[in-house]
Amino acid sequence: MRLITLALAALLILIQYPLWLGKGGWLRVHDMEAQVEAAHKKNDELRARNAKLDSEVRDLKEGTGAVEERARLELGMIKQNEVFIQVVGPNAGAKPAPATPAPTAKP
Repeated sequence: MRLITLALAALLILIQYPLWLGKGGWLRVHDMEAQVEAAHKKNDELRARNAKLDSEVRDLKEGTGAVEERARLELGMIKQNEVFIQVVGPNAGAKPAPATPAPTAKP
């Protein structure tokens, strides 16, 4: 009787092995579900980024406001007959760097 119980227990363990640790086992399925969830999250982030870039491209193609804004901020351009005023921050009163003497020409 004891031998039959041990044989059945060993058989039960052998049947459970593929269920938990096999190719399509629970642990592997759980890992795959986590990978799928991470991929969905990354895809959502990329979709949002693409939508933002698409709207920016559409604005650059159709409107002049975005082009003008980029020209002002990135290139420092101003319109014709426009006055440019630069506001200097609190570090304006700092000492200037010492000037280096100009090299003398050799005769």
